[in-house]
Amino acid sequence: MRDPHNVLIRPVVSEKSYALMDDNVYVFVVDPSATKVDVRRAVEQAFSVRVASVNTLNRKGKTKRNRKTNSLGHRPDTKRAIVTLHPGDSIDLFEN
Repeated sequence: MRDPHNVLIRPVVSEKSYALMDDNVYVFVVDPSATKVDVRRAVEQAFSVRVASVNTLNRKGKTKRNRKTNSLGHRPDTKRAIVTLHPGDSIDLFEN
């Protein structure tokens, strides 16, 4: 079994992910080799909640152009997991 801190890299901080938090849906950047089962176990262990479903998506990194040298660079590819929790459970990620 994988360590939850190696599977979950960081939460996604965006306007859309904050809107999803009202519906018990949280978005994380995860390890590219992690499966849905790994993500489910990592969230359940790290935050002591029950996970209803996990959806994953692979995002290809953008190609960026350097204006001075006119060379192309590349942002890294990332994998995201959209985690839906059971009603009544919540993760206090950004609560004060």
